Amino acid sequence: MKNTLLLLLLAFSMVLTQGCKKEEEAEIPPTLELKPGAGYTSADATVAKGATVKIGITAKKTEDDLKSFNLSYAFDGGTATTSKQTIDIPAASKTQYDLDVTIVTRNQAGSEKWYFTITDVDGNIVQKTVTLTVK
Repeated sequence: MKNTLLLLLLAFSMVLTQGCKKEEEAEIPPTLELKPGAGYTSADATVAKGATVKIGITAKKTEDDLKSFNLSYAFDGGTATTSKQTIDIPAASKTQYDLDVTIVTRNQAGSEKWYFTITDVDGNIVQKTVTLTVK
């Protein structure tokens, strides 16, 4: 009887211990917005060969400080991206980072997909893309 009671108490305590495990909290990546307004391209667009396009970004930290910005591209529907620029975000901009990027399109018809990526110090990533159709 004592052994049965002891086994029941042990089993009950194991159930309670398992039920009290802390759930992992989901990581929240930073926010990233493309600047709208006059002079900016903030959505997919059709442009001329050799066009100059200005795209602005605003990134804000949510939980963790911002770490880096990367600008990459892929041409003509390619899936592999080529990194054009990587910036370690300066200490003064770890909570909010603003940047304007000037892109000059190729002198040939096709598509250019531009990737704007922000990473925070915890490794969380947020990305926006703009596809420029060059005619």
